[in-house]
Amino acid sequence: MPTYDEALALMHDWTPSESLRRHMYAVEAAMRAYARRFGEDEETWAIAGLIHDFDWEKHPETHPNKGADHLAELGWPAEIVRAVRAHAPERSGVEPETLMERALYACDEITGLITAAVYVRPDRSIHTLTVKSLKKKFKDKSFARGVDREMVRRGAELLGVELWEHVSFVLEAMQNDAERLGLAGGASAEG
Repeated sequence: MPTYDEALALMHDWTPSESLRRHMYAVEAAMRAYARRFGEDEETWAIAGLIHDFDWEKHPETHPNKGADHLAELGWPAEIVRAVRAHAPERSGVEPETLMERALYACDEITGLITAAVYVRPDRSIHTLTVKSLKKKFKDKSFARGVDREMVRRGAELLGVELWEHVSFVLEAMQNDAERLGLAGGASAEG
């Protein structure tokens, strides 16, 4: 099993974009929180969240398979390799089956919607964002068009969590890591 620091170094090596890094930090935060909730190994789940998109900038046309293949070549655990593939079944052909795979799938898209909602707030702070506001953004198809609402719904369903409970849970996980995510408002959002 790679250490968290090894996973972080790999992610940084392959991902120059700070915005994509922050997305992966957001998914990591949500995965850590779900691991605690479900009594699973927090470090393994965090690493899966941290590296799930690490190949996107280098190999967007073959993501996530190119990254998963690289992890397998490095000898990473099969459960993480498969989770990376399963977070994007429409591209990899691998459906999320295990609890960790379903959580990764469920956390990926919703973190994008939450981040986009923070960026349009006057204070650019995740701490003042509410689920009520996210419901409005979710229903507005012109807002954050890149976020697939059906994937968000399917993710919550696969995880066995009511949609807005899931959104609230991920929002809280991201609020707890707001500084690192650049979502605490003011100067932290400018990076």
